[in-house]
Amino acid sequence: MGLCLVASRALMGLAAPQVTVEVHLANGLPSFTLVGLADVEVKEARERVRSALQNSGLEFPHNQRITVNLAPADLPKDSGRFDLPIALGILAASGQIDGARLEGWEFAGELSLSGELRPVRGALAMGVALHQQGVNTQLVLPPGSAEEAALVPGMAVYRARHLLDVVAQFLPASAERPDMKDDWAPVVPAARPSAPPYPDLADVKGHAAAKRALEIAAAGAHSLLMMGPPGTGKSMLAQRFAGLLPPMEVGEALQSAAIASLGGSFTLDRWGQRPTRAPHHSASAVALVGGGSPPRPGEISLAHEGVLFLDELPEFPRAALEALREPLECGHITISRAAQRADFPARFQLIAAMNPCPCGYLGSRARACRCTPDQVSRYQGKLSGPLIDRIDLHVEVNALSADELLTAPPGETSAALRERCTLAREKALARQGHANQALQGQSIDQHVKLAPQAASFLTSAAARLGWSARATHRAMKVARTVADLEGCEEVGVGHVAEAVQYRRGLQARA
Repeated sequence: MGLCLVASRALMGLAAPQVTVEVHLANGLPSFTLVGLADVEVKEARERVRSALQNSGLEFPHNQRITVNLAPADLPKDSGRFDLPIALGILAASGQIDGARLEGWEFAGELSLSGELRPVRGALAMGVALHQQGVNTQLVLPPGSAEEAALVPGMAVYRARHLLDVVAQFLPASAERPDMKDDWAPVVPAARPSAPPYPDLADVKGHAAAKRALEIAAAGAHSLLMMGPPGTGKSMLAQRFAGLLPPMEVGEALQSAAIASLGGSFTLDRWGQRPTRAPHHSASAVALVGGGSPPRPGEISLAHEGVLFLDELPEFPRAALEALREPLECGHITISRAAQRADFPARFQLIAAMNPCPCGYLGSRARACRCTPDQVSRYQGKLSGPLIDRIDLHVEVNALSADELLTAPPGETSAALRERCTLAREKALARQGHANQALQGQSIDQHVKLAPQAASFLTSAAARLGWSARATHRAMKVARTVADLEGCEEVGVGHVAEAVQYRRGLQARA
């Protein structure tokens, strides 16, 4: 008869609550019972663990009653991450390893039938949870997962390729051999790339107005909508936007990478690089905001601290677009299901592109538009007023002539623009603690600091254009960013005029 406890972690959104794997061996009819609100893939661990132990030359207690409990019992558990702790619990309960030495260690890993360890999803989220809780725990993970978790500062993470690699470290003192621990050392975290390989904005010729709008958006964390005929360079501009954003802080990089790890899309070569997500316009509302059971992050969360690029914006389902309204305001998304609720961060910058009409050539100098006014109205009407109201910058991207395209010199590089955007963002952070886009309530009046003439101009423009209070406040925040880019403490008439023009063009056509 034996009892052993092994620590592991479950995943609930970005949270990783601790799970204690309790293993009890008793005399009686041979059985292997697994309890604790386990999903199907967790219950299948019984066969994987049995085969892994036997094929690794270890003893499986066939003639005893095995009970495995995953505590707490009311926490849903999924995936194969509990294979390794279950196997270690059985070995400790049967006396093959020293169970007392497992205290202070946490384990996660999926076992193959031969005993090899396979990566698990969300390893970085596990490391971040341990770091935030201030728990002095050592973590054992498979290759691929261990390198992710080692990115968390101060975490002691060990890599194990096979079940026997772990067993060798926790043998009873009588069976221990000195040569078994020679290669058991914490994983060295990967170095952060000094210059992430973003595409250069200098590749895009012309479009000075659109590039200026991108610069303002990057400096103040504003959302942007580009409208123009097909083939004018809207997608090229959007794909290069991430290269204008300030470098990621360590905390931002960790949270962004943890979400990518949770979604199974994190790779070490993208560590510290701002993500750019570009879902197809057939994406559903669940694909954009997240969902499922258990809840998984959607595109807006995978774009956290980065860019969400929505091309052909009116072609997205109406429900998917309307689901973006709340995350654009608050920077997070709460997904509630009958079984559980999950909160995911969603502080992304929306860059959207659209054609002005179904044929795409309304207002074009190159081709005539074939659409009727009713068709144009219905097409632009696919975007609701509340959604358009939440997009700070609206800019038209017109087609270049063949002569302009071939003879225009390369534009300003992303590095030069990023330097200006970083200085403006740092100025905003020093003044109010966050980017200008996040200004709310009284802090707008406190930090925007409109000159008297600028306030009068803004009042007149808002009344003439029929702006809502939200639109007026967003224009004020854009004007604050323009002033920061120019190094001005007070927001003048010129700054407000530039902010107004980025909301006037689209509304005039709508």
